[in-house]
Amino acid sequence: MRADAPLRGVLLLIGAAASFSVMSALVKVAGETMPSPMMVLARAVVTAVLSVGLIRHARLSMWGNAKGLLLLRSTFGFIGLMSFFYAVTALRLADATVIHYLNPVLTAAAAAMFLRERISWALIVALILSVAGVVVVVAKDGDFSGVFNSAEALPPLGVAAALTGAFASAGAYTTVRKLRETDDPLVVVFYFSVIAVPATLPFVIPVFVMPRGIEWLLLLAIGVFTQMGQVLMTRGISVVPAGPATAVGYLQVVFAALWGIIVFGEALTPSTVAGASLIFVGLMINVAWTARRKP
Repeated sequence: MRADAPLRGVLLLIGAAASFSVMSALVKVAGETMPSPMMVLARAVVTAVLSVGLIRHARLSMWGNAKGLLLLRSTFGFIGLMSFFYAVTALRLADATVIHYLNPVLTAAAAAMFLRERISWALIVALILSVAGVVVVVAKDGDFSGVFNSAEALPPLGVAAALTGAFASAGAYTTVRKLRETDDPLVVVFYFSVIAVPATLPFVIPVFVMPRGIEWLLLLAIGVFTQMGQVLMTRGISVVPAGPATAVGYLQVVFAALWGIIVFGEALTPSTVAGASLIFVGLMINVAWTARRKP
């Protein structure tokens, strides 16, 4: 492994966070007129088409080596994506993102248990700062009491979906970390569509709505940005330990706040600045620790 591989992996993961943040914003817009299963199906179809082309170009075996692990990762990924897409449409984007990003903590624990990866004090500090930053970002004008009290008013199904997505994503990230030993990231991403396309159809048929006009572009864009995020994430997590890798994902909260300002005209509040600063400090601690690791 190259000496700069861990740091390069972190940069790939930052790109993945940016891609996923765009995807989340697009899902929020598309969810106003289309059910979430249709968006998952669109994402899976785009993944299948792009992945087949990329795998053939790279002259790789499409069906991979560790088929059992590939199917397990794909199952986790499907459950996580279905749950997250529903949560984004049922909850505020910030609330859904906050609950979903319990997954770095869960991933670090799973990687320590099943992959015997070390949890450093630097990672613990980075995770604490990142979680604190997420809570601050959600706070309205510094009113932290609303962050905790508002949970009672959140739709139970939306909260359950976000929690399910967090656990499923942790399983997917941990499995990806193990698959780095056997399979190329492009194959790992392709396998998602193998599970997702047939598994989504029973959910799509009862709620199918024919897309019109810009809705086609939204579905395509959701698929493209999710594909970009998946490939960047899979490549990044293949060279960075699972715990630190998913901790970088907290940057998605910062990106989401920026999209809210630029695209949706939301005001930049002191809580957003403070929370983003905590997340950035946590990221820098994580990057510094990762860069010092021996390859």
